[in-house]
Amino acid sequence: MSERSPASKQLVRAADLGADDELHVRHPRNPASDIYMTRLSDRAGLSHLGISRARVPPGKESFILHAHTIQEEWVYVLEGRGEVEIGDETLAIGAGDFVGFPPGGAPHLIRNTSDAELVFLQGGDRRPGDRGVFPSIGKIGFEQGDGTMALIDAAAVEALPFTAWIADD
Repeated sequence: MSERSPASKQLVRAADLGADDELHVRHPRNPASDIYMTRLSDRAGLSHLGISRARVPPGKESFILHAHTIQEEWVYVLEGRGEVEIGDETLAIGAGDFVGFPPGGAPHLIRNTSDAELVFLQGGDRRPGDRGVFPSIGKIGFEQGDGTMALIDAAAVEALPFTAWIADD
């Protein structure tokens, strides 16, 4: 077997991907969460962008209602149909639809409402310091840097402006 050239290591061929390349993810606080992801950007050597091909089975959801504080996220639907919940609105989505989720925006969630798989590309940037906001469970997620996420009760977070730390001499 010949060694791959540097350029060919940047090319991810669909024909080379199989079920063993998928990461099966379920959010531990959402029993409807069920998503199979193939991490494309990692295979191509990208580190600033995360891009995956995702499959959500019929009747399931991608994750849990969430928003990001720093990172941008997006979805491009390849096959199937479903809906995207963004804040207080639920919108139908299907093949060819693109949805962007800006940082600090409304919480969002992808749901498969059809009898077939919902397949999409999903991605975002990997800027450090992002916090996940999970309004349906009243939590804020803080990445710990050791492969864990601390889920803190949102009501317990005390936010003080930096001006509170300045002494009046």
